[in-house]
Amino acid sequence: MPYDSDALLATIRTGGIQADLHEHPPVLTVEEMMEVCGDIKGAHTKNLFLRDGKKNYFLVTLPHDARLDLKALRPVLGAKGGLSFASDEALREKLHVISGAVSPLAAMNDAAGIVTVFIESSLLAEERINVHPLTSDRTLSIRPGDLVDILTAHGHAPHAFVLSVSEAVTEPADF
Repeated sequence: MPYDSDALLATIRTGGIQADLHEHPPVLTVEEMMEVCGDIKGAHTKNLFLRDGKKNYFLVTLPHDARLDLKALRPVLGAKGGLSFASDEALREKLHVISGAVSPLAAMNDAAGIVTVFIESSLLAEERINVHPLTSDRTLSIRPGDLVDILTAHGHAPHAFVLSVSEAVTEPADF
């Protein structure tokens, strides 16, 4: 049975992890998030649910202001064929969340183990990072090491990657 936000938070607390929960109006974009949550201490994130031409799925977490070229990201992820945003239907089916609520924590709802999680390495060096706990009206401020531990314990050990300058583009990526 997939987690909802409350069950996820209970699991995190049961594991002895201290994280700060912030409740706020729902946000769907990075711009909305920064307007509503920009004063929360820690690094803010942007999360992309992607798929390649072979229907492999990737959950990628980046700094909120990162811009990237999906073609340049393909070899970093090990994607086969073209890389594109997964559909809203796939997001609901695989991770049991809706657009705007994606975060690395959503991988905990991937019981089949088909989604590979990637977190940009600069986020792992932060004191705290801010992610949605499966809903876009809450933000969880958590230590990166604790996030990695939670994901690893639930079969989704994240892969760190470096967002290089060559991957930067002028168009913003979706939240």
